[in-house]
Amino acid sequence: MLFNSFGFWLFFVVVLVLYQQLRHRGQNVLLLIASYFFYGCWDWRFLGLIVLSTLIDYSVALGIAKAEADSRKRWLLLISMAANLGILAFFKYFEFFLTSFNDMMLGLGLEREIPLFEIILPVGISFYTFQTMSYTIDVYRGDCKATDNLLDFAVYVAFFPQLVAGPIERASKLLPQMLTDRKPTAVDFRDGLFLVISGMFRKVVIADNMAPLVNTIFAQDINTLSGWDVMLGTYAFAFQIYGDFSGYSAIARGISRWLGFDLMTNFHMPYFAVSPSDFWRRWHISLSQWLRDYLYIPLGGNRHGTLFTYR
Repeated sequence: MLFNSFGFWLFFVVVLVLYQQLRHRGQNVLLLIASYFFYGCWDWRFLGLIVLSTLIDYSVALGIAKAEADSRKRWLLLISMAANLGILAFFKYFEFFLTSFNDMMLGLGLEREIPLFEIILPVGISFYTFQTMSYTIDVYRGDCKATDNLLDFAVYVAFFPQLVAGPIERASKLLPQMLTDRKPTAVDFRDGLFLVISGMFRKVVIADNMAPLVNTIFAQDINTLSGWDVMLGTYAFAFQIYGDFSGYSAIARGISRWLGFDLMTNFHMPYFAVSPSDFWRRWHISLSQWLRDYLYIPLGGNRHGTLFTYR
């Protein structure tokens, strides 16, 4: 279900009406059912992956919290990372590596070829994988306490407003919101309405109207395009991709406010950036911060960092 589809808004209205009648625990049960239903509408076959990822990191985080020896904590963290990255790599890169291997064999004059099979990429797998991994890493670092409530953690992983396109929320911010009573106020509904309207404008008016122009230009032979055509297509694509990503993020934040949740700002006028680094800080902020905190700095990217964090 796309955010700009009638089916989604019918689904959301039903969820919101029921949500308002329930207390905290009932709200979380409803959110989990709604989130799994929402994801199942994309492809029900991959619901098991979300459940598996949830159970892995829920169990590993509890194990890390209870472990006394640092070596055991490290092994548990490695189990989580290997499982999550293994699943992600299989669905995103297995077909690429298999094709490359076959091409290499042909290049060496060998006729041995591994048969290819089509692998469907599960919607949102990168987002919920990064979110569950950050939780386990934060528990390992001591930045977040492990929760023993499987329901709340499952909602944190599968929360439908941000499941497909982010923002990627930290457990230290989103999990506490799962644990408290949520009574959206008039201010929440007002701010949520503004976010939804602005997001729909970016998605429907900007991105969807740029798409036909972009597709038409880039479908042509590049040798037949003029410099003006290339420039027009480039700028149109820039507006299209911004409208798609930032629009979805704004709608996600808006409907979350109607449910009593506060998600982080994910885009902050990136095309007004004054440098590449400034653009990086403004574009898909939750993803860039995730890469900074869990990849760049641990690998020694900061001047005062160490090459290996987990030692």
